[in-house]
Amino acid sequence: MSTRADVIIGGGGMVGLTLGLALAQGGLKVAIADPLPRRAATDMAFDGRVSALAYAAVRMYRALGAWPHMEAHAQPIEDILVTDGAPGQAPSPFSLHFDAAEAGVPLGHIVENRHIRDALFTVAEATPGLTLIAPASVVDLRADSQWAVARLSVGQEIEARLAVAADGRDSAMRERMGIGVVGWDYPQTGIVATVAHEKPHNGVAYEHFLPAGPFAILPMTQASNTLGQKFVNRSSLVWTERAELAPRMLKLDNASFESELAARFGTHLGATEAQGPRWSYPLKFHLARGYVRERFALVGDAAHGIHPIAGQGLNLGLKDAAALAETVLDCARIGLDFGTRDALARYERWRRFDSFALAAATDALTRLFSNDSAPLRLVRDAGMGLIDRIGPARRFFMRHAGGDVGKLPRLMKGEAA
Repeated sequence: MSTRADVIIGGGGMVGLTLGLALAQGGLKVAIADPLPRRAATDMAFDGRVSALAYAAVRMYRALGAWPHMEAHAQPIEDILVTDGAPGQAPSPFSLHFDAAEAGVPLGHIVENRHIRDALFTVAEATPGLTLIAPASVVDLRADSQWAVARLSVGQEIEARLAVAADGRDSAMRERMGIGVVGWDYPQTGIVATVAHEKPHNGVAYEHFLPAGPFAILPMTQASNTLGQKFVNRSSLVWTERAELAPRMLKLDNASFESELAARFGTHLGATEAQGPRWSYPLKFHLARGYVRERFALVGDAAHGIHPIAGQGLNLGLKDAAALAETVLDCARIGLDFGTRDALARYERWRRFDSFALAAATDALTRLFSNDSAPLRLVRDAGMGLIDRIGPARRFFMRHAGGDVGKLPRLMKGEAA
């Protein structure tokens, strides 16, 4: 069975769904194929991570009508405190502090990924012109001067003016279209868990640089079901550990795991208690050698993967979605063919340099901070202290964390695409 759409998107994760919403609300007919149905994709057991949505991303979700469906689960970030040190030791006297009062808006919002997905599904299922096909994946893709033709695992073929790969860092669609990547593995693993704690976090996000890598404590909304729980205050722990040590940490019993947490957590939040399952993710870096081909474009992790040291991975992908939607809709509104290589070149120029710059910056920060070298510790501590004392520099980094620098797509200004 063959059907036609304006755009076929392979991958219905957060970036793929966001792009589909933007295009469909702009008047295009969009199909999204994803291997997971809504129930599986929004199950806490599938993904226990949280995302730090920059305020530019929040503006976009307001414009798309998705924010009201996730706002109750969103914890505003009122302060960010960055410190340096070693497990069990007091942090360096030099630190970097970002205050939302100085920015005039929350520095971002922490939202569990499952709640972001659920909000996007809710709006997508009510959006005319947007078709979700799940469970299904793109198993073959070919393109010519007129059409991209995607064959799905359910036997359906979809012809579209444009095919978009939003199918993750190991993108089969990217490989099928012959786009290579440059990348490497970090000798680190990310451990993710939810931690309940005695004292309120007051919306403060902590990033403590340890020799093995960053140890982030991200504020979450209070637990909704307090039955049998000692504490209602919650934070998400993103713990970067040496790859060879991480499996042992994951296998620890609860008492031993909590002891390791306490050695890194400090006492500022009082007594702590790990809750629920633990997840781990290998940390990798990659950049696609190109973002477009004739009738084809990459977005999100299919285009780039960066270290989570700055918490910007999803925001980078959401900016892809906003920029591609604007590029495509601008062409469609004046009757141009938005799937040609020439039309898509605007998107590639727009996003490739920005992605490279952020990827290079996060990689440099990872190498600077993930070590116990005394000379490097002196350099980085002095750098943090200097930035903290220079108002314009501090405010620039706050705007960068909020995704509010560079050429912003209309959606990220809160306008329709």
